[in-house]
Amino acid sequence: MHFSRSFFSSNKKERNTMTMKLNTKEFSNFAEKRSAYADAVKNSADVETQQTAFSAMMDALSEDSVSEITKQVNSKAAEMFSARQNDSKITNEEVEFFNAITTDVGTKEPKLLPQTVITEVFDDMVQEHPVLGLIGLQNQGISLKVIQSDAKGAIVWGKIFGDIQGQLDATFNITEADQSKATAFVALPKDIEDFGPAWIKQYVVTQITEAFAAGAESAFIVGDGNNKPIGLNRQVQKDVTVTGGVYPEKTSAGTLTFANTKTAAKELAGLIKQLSTKEDGHPVVAKGKTVLLMAPGDSLDVEAQFMVQNLAGQFVTAMPFGLTTAESEFVPEGKVIAFVQGRYNAYQAGSLSIQSFDQTLAMEDMDLYVAKQFFFGKAKDNNAAVVYDLALATPGTTTNEPTTGGEEGTAKA
Repeated sequence: MHFSRSFFSSNKKERNTMTMKLNTKEFSNFAEKRSAYADAVKNSADVETQQTAFSAMMDALSEDSVSEITKQVNSKAAEMFSARQNDSKITNEEVEFFNAITTDVGTKEPKLLPQTVITEVFDDMVQEHPVLGLIGLQNQGISLKVIQSDAKGAIVWGKIFGDIQGQLDATFNITEADQSKATAFVALPKDIEDFGPAWIKQYVVTQITEAFAAGAESAFIVGDGNNKPIGLNRQVQKDVTVTGGVYPEKTSAGTLTFANTKTAAKELAGLIKQLSTKEDGHPVVAKGKTVLLMAPGDSLDVEAQFMVQNLAGQFVTAMPFGLTTAESEFVPEGKVIAFVQGRYNAYQAGSLSIQSFDQTLAMEDMDLYVAKQFFFGKAKDNNAAVVYDLALATPGTTTNEPTTGGEEGTAKA
C-alpha cells in the first residue's frame, strides 16, 4: 500500500476499552518506520525524502492497526462484548458520523468530526506523547490570538480607606497567530468497514492522532517556521532575519560534560541562569521549570550520570535544581534543547475536518480520508529556549561525590 501524503510540514481513564497501544510488539513495524522518519527530519533530508519516510510510517501504522483490530475482533475478549456493548463506547453522534463516511460515495465536502472525537484526539496526543504535554500544547478555537503581557506595578500600597491607587501598568501585545495547516491522509481498508462504526472510529482516531502527533512534535522542536511552527531550536529574537520563511537555528550556548558532580552543578546552574532572564532583560523563574530535551540514547547517558543507589537498593536519578529530562526522536543526537515550561506558545486550533475520496485508492481496495487541523508554535522570546552540545566525559558513570563550593555556574564553552 503506497500513496503520497503531505504533512506540515496513556494511560487514560477507562474512556474507550478499544484504544490501541502503539508501544507494543504488535506495532514494531510502525515503530521502526517512525524512527526512520525521525532520522530524516534530524538529518534535514529534502522534502521528498521526508514525505516518503512519513508515508512509509503511516503505511506501517495502517497495516499494524488492521492486524491488531482483526486480532481483537477475533479474540475471546472481544467475543465477551456484544455489538451493543461495543457501540456504547461511542456516542450516538459518533456512530452516525462513522457510519456516514463509509456509506456515502464520491468526493465529499469536508465534514467536521464530532467534538468528542476532537477532544479524544487531542487527549491522546498529549497523554501518549509526553513531550507535547511538557511543551504545553493547548487546544484553542478557530480564531487564534496570542496575547502576551509584561505586568509591572500591579499593586500600590496605601491606607485601608485611602483612594484606590492600584493601577495595572502592563504592556499587552496582541497578535493574530500565523497558523499552519496540517494535513494527514488516512487510508481506510474497505474490509474494516464490516467491523462497524466503533472499530472504524478506533482506526481513524489512531491514524489521525499519530500523524498529527509526529508532525507537531517535530515542528515544535526543530520546525523552521516555513509553513509550519517555529521550533524551540530556532532564533526568534526581535528583528531576526527570516529568509524565505525560514528562521535561523540557534547557535550552541556551550558544552555539557557532567564530568563530576561539581562540574555538573556548575554547568546546569549556568544553563538555568541563561533561561532566567527574558529577552527584554526582565527576570523569570526558570528553576524547577526547566526541561532538558534530548535524543533517546543521549537521555539515558545523562540520567546515568546522575543515578545513585539508595539505602533500599533502588536506583534513582537525582537531577539538581528541579530539572526534568525528556526524550524525543526529533532532537539531533549530541544536542540538548533546554526550555522553560510555559514560555512556548503551542496551540492546536480550528475544527478538525475530514474529507473522503473513495475513488483515489480504489485499485488498492481502500478509501482515502483527508484530515485537516491548524497548529501554531513559537517561543515567547528568544531566551525561552537554549541549545547546548552534549559531550559526556565518562558516559554511564555515577556522580555521587558531594558537591562543595565552586564559582558561579557556567557551562563549559
